[in-house]
Amino acid sequence: MTTPAARDTVESAVSSRTLVRSLAIVVAFICPALVLRVLAVQPSPILGLIAYGAAVVAASFVLAWAAEAAQIDVSGSLAVAVLAVIAVLPEYAVDLYYAYTAGHVPEYTQYAAANMTGSNRLLMGIGWPVVVLVSVLVARRANGHNTRGLDLDASSRLEIGFLMIAGVVAFVIPATGRIHIAFGLALLGWFGYYLFKLTRGDVEEPELVGTAAALGALPDRTRRITVCAMFIFAASAIVTCAKPFADNLIGAGTQLGIDRFLLVQWVAPLASEAPEFIIATIFAARGKGEAAIAMLISAKVNQWTLLIGSLPVAYMLGGGSASMHLDGRQVEEIVLTAAQTVMGVTLLLGLRFQRWAAWTLLGLFLVQFPITATEGRLVLSAAYGVIAVGALVFHRREVLATLAAPFAGRAKRHGGHPHPLPEQAHNG
Repeated sequence: MTTPAARDTVESAVSSRTLVRSLAIVVAFICPALVLRVLAVQPSPILGLIAYGAAVVAASFVLAWAAEAAQIDVSGSLAVAVLAVIAVLPEYAVDLYYAYTAGHVPEYTQYAAANMTGSNRLLMGIGWPVVVLVSVLVARRANGHNTRGLDLDASSRLEIGFLMIAGVVAFVIPATGRIHIAFGLALLGWFGYYLFKLTRGDVEEPELVGTAAALGALPDRTRRITVCAMFIFAASAIVTCAKPFADNLIGAGTQLGIDRFLLVQWVAPLASEAPEFIIATIFAARGKGEAAIAMLISAKVNQWTLLIGSLPVAYMLGGGSASMHLDGRQVEEIVLTAAQTVMGVTLLLGLRFQRWAAWTLLGLFLVQFPITATEGRLVLSAAYGVIAVGALVFHRREVLATLAAPFAGRAKRHGGHPHPLPEQAHNG
């Protein structure tokens, strides 16, 4: 008969092997890019894109694992704020580089807009629907019933409210044809208030899986040192690789004869958001769909406030004026992105993500790729708008509660050990 001590020893050994294997794999992908940077080697754009892109993806995984495990120890408003900013670093490093460069190289404005709209539409058009559809499939297999949607926790109304207000206000950008520094600072203030609400919300135990769970199982002191080292290593790798990855992305588009705007719009966000998508999908596959979609809704709030708000700041720091001016194509892309955001939010007003809504978001996202003309983008934006109006009418009784939630509601954040500590388990 296996004793509890023996089981703990076996589980600890398995966790250690999982952690070492995962870190070895990501380091193997990150090191070649760091060597290229240190030796100042200039590979061809395609090879550079592969090398630096692989490093960004690998470093994003390291940050995701560390951010999840850090929830065990994080406490206090400053810690939560710092953790939130660090966790989204992969998604923003490339876009802020484009915005900063656009301050003295106007051509780069299109790339900043492309990356921002692509990351937002990818998260809502692929991330949200996939998590819901996987959750519905898992629930159907578990109970044998035809599950038609995913119920959200009541605390999700706060995030939905934040996103609804920010999504509507964002139409100021296409209306004025620019992102003004004042508007950017207002969005950053809205994000700061969102963090404040998180720190004042209810705390629940984090649910860790895979490598993050292996990190969480380490002794307290070892875990904290390891998590800090992972944060420093991953952040350094991302900052080091962001510029060459962004430049090689443009160079590869030129070399391959592919529209550089589209390449920047979809490849860079896909690379930086892959870990978040994978982790959320794993949660959904394990029957934790509510936690998975809550994670992605929060990520969307971060993108629509912190990312957009940071662009004019980076632009001004790079030598630009107080306004980041957009051309017609960029305005159309932002209209399309804002329309998708409003539609997604209105579909969630009832705190239930219906299966048909997931298929609709996914379908409209895929339909956009053959569209190359202004008329097509405007028609697609109108389709998002029509569905949003219909959902708004259907959920009209929930509108005021949702708009009031950022001011009166309570958030839910993760914190504390995800399982009893050894000494607690033995004493219990």
